[in-house]
Amino acid sequence: MPGKTKRYTPEFKEQAARKVIDNSLPIAQVARELGVNDTTLGFWVKAYRKKLAGQPLPSDMPDDERVRELERRVRDLEMENAFLKKAAAYFAREHR
Repeated sequence: MPGKTKRYTPEFKEQAARKVIDNSLPIAQVARELGVNDTTLGFWVKAYRKKLAGQPLPSDMPDDERVRELERRVRDLEMENAFLKKAAAYFAREHR
């Protein structure tokens, strides 16, 4: 029925996001398996990663996973830093 939005529990959202992250699966594939819109699942994954970003990595995490996660965090921080530099430059020019 068009216009009717599905409601998902926070537990379902987290499990779906973990399936993507823990198994290094494409969002589109997991979305098809779960019958969820891939854009919606992408938002859940992004929110879950943001939640995890503030927490230290588990000590029992395998080294290759640990490296991948740390590289992803560095990439995210570099993108955020680049955006903030551009925003600061823009507002500095506008202020003059």
